[in-house]
Amino acid sequence: MPLVRALQAHWPQTQLTWIVGKFERKLVGDIAGVEFVDFDKKQGWRALRTLRTSLRGRRFDALLHLQVALRANLASAMVPARRRIGYDRQRARDGHGLFINERIEPAPGQHVQDALRSFLVPLGVPAMPPSWNIPIPDEARAFAEAHLPGEQPTLLISPCSSHVLRNWNAEGYACVADYAQQRHGYRVVLCGGPSALERSMGDRILAAAKRPILDLIGKDTIKQLLALLQRATVVLTPDSGPMHMANAVGTRVVGLHAASNPQRSGPYSNRSFCVDRYDDAARTFLGKPAAQLPWGKKIEFAGVMDLISTDDVIQAFERHASLG
Repeated sequence: MPLVRALQAHWPQTQLTWIVGKFERKLVGDIAGVEFVDFDKKQGWRALRTLRTSLRGRRFDALLHLQVALRANLASAMVPARRRIGYDRQRARDGHGLFINERIEPAPGQHVQDALRSFLVPLGVPAMPPSWNIPIPDEARAFAEAHLPGEQPTLLISPCSSHVLRNWNAEGYACVADYAQQRHGYRVVLCGGPSALERSMGDRILAAAKRPILDLIGKDTIKQLLALLQRATVVLTPDSGPMHMANAVGTRVVGLHAASNPQRSGPYSNRSFCVDRYDDAARTFLGKPAAQLPWGKKIEFAGVMDLISTDDVIQAFERHASLG
């Protein structure tokens, strides 16, 4: 989104086309001035054929090839473009270099968001502070206000990542929820999708908690979740989509990191509230400090998130609470 907003600000007359996943389009598909082309990754090879048909006869001045996975590389081959801008050799993989003719500059230790914004440089677009500005419909705001009325501070817990090994434990979430209510008078709300995993995690949190929690798991749309995240005071979540959505709407995030490095993929605007056990995970599971790992290395082992203690999370929450 900051990349799109920068392009729109600098070149307001330029046509932008975004190849996007079907689910992700529900979040960003109402942005003005952008043409969206669906890519349903669940369809496999059929998705590539559909994309090729959708773009047949067209020619783009530039392709910004923002992902390096094999599926994205193959999808990029369906895009006829004069300039094909991709990643430097250090970050490229799965044959990425075969599908581009220009590269962004290497930048070791760079946050993912900064890497994406690096694609402005070859285009001559000046850097500017990142802006997300994702539209939130009135209906979604009304949903959030109805469930979180008034001015009571709110802790929103989104407990699950799509990567199961990045998830913390239900008992820990329940302890933090009880603490936030008892010590600081917060109300607590659970959010998540309709999957069996998320429902099971939610049920275990509710069973372990000593105080009432508002359960909205499986009851909101993606836009309603965005509105809830904006209305929350602080969000507690592992490395996940809701982490970055909360950051995009300006809400503080207590991010839980052991399997992934918060300096690379944590909430971009403020990582000071994150719990960071990434180095401990590197030493425990890989036998070396995080500084010796390739940048972006995931440490997704069973039990890695157990390196995060309840006290770690409460201390991170207190760093937030101390700011009012």
